[in-house]
Amino acid sequence: MYDIIIVGAGPAGLTAAIYACRAEKTTLVLEAKTYGGQIINTPDIANYPVAPGISGFDFATTLYNQAKDLGAEIRFEKVTELIDGDVKTVVTPKQRYEAKAVILATGAENRKLGVDGEDALIGRGVSYCATCDGNFYRKKVVAVVGGGNTAVEDALYLADLAAKVYLIHRRDAFRADASLVSRLKEKENVELVLNATVTKLLHNMRLTGVEVTDKTTGEARVLDVNGLFVAVGQVPENENFRSLIDLDAGGYAVAGEDCHTKCPGVYVAGDNRAKTVRQLVTAAADGAVAATEAIRELESC
Repeated sequence: MYDIIIVGAGPAGLTAAIYACRAEKTTLVLEAKTYGGQIINTPDIANYPVAPGISGFDFATTLYNQAKDLGAEIRFEKVTELIDGDVKTVVTPKQRYEAKAVILATGAENRKLGVDGEDALIGRGVSYCATCDGNFYRKKVVAVVGGGNTAVEDALYLADLAAKVYLIHRRDAFRADASLVSRLKEKENVELVLNATVTKLLHNMRLTGVEVTDKTTGEARVLDVNGLFVAVGQVPENENFRSLIDLDAGGYAVAGEDCHTKCPGVYVAGDNRAKTVRQLVTAAADGAVAATEAIRELESC
């Protein structure tokens, strides 16, 4: 029996563990893969307060060790089921654990293009976060892939930094808001590459270009770029908890800024929560809020 079980050892989950342990609550963190979440693939973090230039790996490792040193128990097991009750039961293939409160900090995975070499080039020219990594491409040539608001907003952001921005979209019309598209078309250093898909990544240790293929003609061309920003959506890790919490159309957990779900005693924190901004700093904030709320309710019982 634990006071609090946290599902996920990314920035939100580990921050929640720090707050829980500092309140002297017995705390178990369960992680399916490895600690750190998506941030572990970022070579340099430039937008987290007080820690400019730290690598994602070093940030995650420091956070992991801080949680462990404070007393958090961390196990690498995938949670397959959460059973509600006065005491919550968390099920993994190895064990069943019980807790008075559960924080779901499972995060989200970036939807990938599925092109050969994509994983190996993450942090070497391939990125899924323009606001995180765009500053590394000042005066360089970059491409953005996608057709929704995020892709167009990323292209607008990068257009103010980069020498040139290609926006690659598989259709000939955007899903993004018309006002955003209009602003983008006014940018002289943005070229739209429509009705096309990325079919190859060119590299020599780092990304050097992308091959795009026209979906109608089959004609391929190479764009010489230093960076590729993929903005084709994310996949939140909430499916195993669908029976207990509300999910929106994108699969994100519905919870307010207090991180409460509709299930008493179950909280959600981080990128798997429905919200506007998904950044390292907001993940940490969610973890702090969720843990504080759980602690408050446990101590009021």
